[in-house]
Amino acid sequence: MSILFTITDLGMGGAQRQVCDLADTLFARGHQVTITYLLQPAIVRPKSKEVELIWLGGTKSPIAMFKALMNLVKLIKKVRPDVVHSHMYHANIVARLAKIFVRSPRLVCTAHNTNEGSALRMFTYRMTNALADVFTNVSQDAVAAFETKHAAPMSEMLAIYNGIDTDTFKFNESGRTDIRNQASLQNKTVFIAIGRFHVEKDYPNLLAAFNQLVHNQPNIHLLIVGDGELRETLEQTISDKQLTNSVTLLGVRNDIPELLSVADVFVLSSASEGFGLVVAEAMACERRVVATDSGGVAEVLGQEGFLVPPKNSEKLALAMEKALLLTDGEAKVMGIAARNRIVDKYSLNSVVDNWLKIYNAGQ
Repeated sequence: MSILFTITDLGMGGAQRQVCDLADTLFARGHQVTITYLLQPAIVRPKSKEVELIWLGGTKSPIAMFKALMNLVKLIKKVRPDVVHSHMYHANIVARLAKIFVRSPRLVCTAHNTNEGSALRMFTYRMTNALADVFTNVSQDAVAAFETKHAAPMSEMLAIYNGIDTDTFKFNESGRTDIRNQASLQNKTVFIAIGRFHVEKDYPNLLAAFNQLVHNQPNIHLLIVGDGELRETLEQTISDKQLTNSVTLLGVRNDIPELLSVADVFVLSSASEGFGLVVAEAMACERRVVATDSGGVAEVLGQEGFLVPPKNSEKLALAMEKALLLTDGEAKVMGIAARNRIVDKYSLNSVVDNWLKIYNAGQ
């Protein structure tokens, strides 16, 4: 089968990593896979060099988006894929509009959040819905949010969870030791957060919670992995709260499984999420998890971690402290249970099986 993925961008994010993981797994199963993207740069890439990446020439201007649309139309005519699978708002709309210009194959569109933007975006989803064969989101909660906003017809949108490569995301003792030694974290209890520096990730919430803890727990350290438009704001907040010696911004990294193993507690402070891919990755690495009840995170976490309301730094701090105070034995039991939950419910291979059923339904 020939599968053409198109995504808004390949920047650092859960949707981007999921598309690359799907592409690698599908290619390994013998399918032909191409990934196209609208916006540069391509930071997240598939492991396989055989999966071709094609920039469609898009930027954030309307003219460039139209150019990207026409380039996608040309590519569909050239490649003649069996399935076009688009991801994220701009790529979903562009892929739908492409069907006006070319008799395209089966079109599957996937949103990756409970909130993909303004009422106008929800309106454009609604007005172009008939152009897609299948419309999915990454959790039941995200599907319900789209239905409430009338972005998708009731009972037609499907929830297809993200998949975790549990062979890659697993606890790594040697990686933990090496990085802790390099970063002088040997005797520290380490929290870690991972994600784009974007308003929806609500890093101010995390820093406010951590600030409440660090004065009574001076032996803790926070690692933050990511980058984005709010970097200067976060740096200023860290400076203003005098957290420079207790918080390290690591930038964009490719060794996420090892970094998760370095940490003792993973923290998600988001105001909104679709699935919470990094929550599942942390669970697969047997980490204690503290997360906000945003989007589908509660569905992923189950009872194997600490769940708190979004935008409440006091409750986030309390949950972080509870995770901190677990005994080694309690933390071990929680970590094993967390990994078992991910292996049982969210393994990448089972998710790929689900996608292939959807792709083949149009044959």
